[in-house]
Amino acid sequence: MKDVDDLSMFAPSGPPPIPQEFEKLKHMEAFSEAMFNRIVSIQEKEHDAWDATKPFVDRIKDLPLHALIFSNPDRDPAKFATTIAPFYPLRGEMQQIAHCVRQVADNPVVCDLHAGNGFVGSLLAREGVEVVGLRDPGAKRNQIANFYDADKYTLKEKTVDAIDFEFDVAFSAWMPSGQNLTPEIVKHKPKLIIFFYTEHTDEVNNVPQTGTPEAFSDLPENYASIAEWSITRPKDCLHEVWEELTPSIEEVRHIKIYADTPWQDIDLGEGLEPAEPYDWEKELDMVLTALSAKEHLRSQGFPV
Repeated sequence: MKDVDDLSMFAPSGPPPIPQEFEKLKHMEAFSEAMFNRIVSIQEKEHDAWDATKPFVDRIKDLPLHALIFSNPDRDPAKFATTIAPFYPLRGEMQQIAHCVRQVADNPVVCDLHAGNGFVGSLLAREGVEVVGLRDPGAKRNQIANFYDADKYTLKEKTVDAIDFEFDVAFSAWMPSGQNLTPEIVKHKPKLIIFFYTEHTDEVNNVPQTGTPEAFSDLPENYASIAEWSITRPKDCLHEVWEELTPSIEEVRHIKIYADTPWQDIDLGEGLEPAEPYDWEKELDMVLTALSAKEHLRSQGFPV
């Protein structure tokens, strides 16, 4: 397996000395081989992610970052949505959202409004909150149609405008392209509304990849944004490190938490102890470290 860089330039006897934060790159060769094996196991459908009879904890174990950036090569986009999910969730943000949710009711219910296969909503449910997912019966199915934790997450075949149960928190992750479902959401008077979205525009169809711009900003005046952050996936993040892997566009994912008036002063969990990251985050850490190391070397005049 080809290494990410010529690590001989990091040798103690030759310049430049390796900064401490890049020490982990000394193990890149073994890491790369294991990562490529995980990617192949997904592509060959040998990974437990494909087996809906397995426990959710087994299905997400060793799930490669590549599978949450790209769909499987055999996916027919005319028939299927993304293989697993349209973005990679982070454990820390799920932990923070669950912390906010627990403050608005004794036994709060979260409605996962665009559940797809239930993957993202199940990660939230595993943080100890009740989550009910909605899957539009007319929506295109994920290539892995069902990927949810049956012990902690409930999936219903229902559209947003047909919700017939009470819930405390609206969780809108990747609102369908070109649709503004926020007016339907606010009819239910949720205490919190959580949006995961991107402002990227589909250049082929010239429509927003998620929702519409006003869907994430034009809310009734009783709702205020109490927290927001963005996650940037660098352009060609995998290809820049491993030439064998496919180039990708930069993607900026935004998260906004809106609260109705009585809950605008809840604790946002900014001092929470870090949780054990998901397995794909360990790969993400190595990717970001390698990219940072390459930038460091370029700044020192080394062509990498």
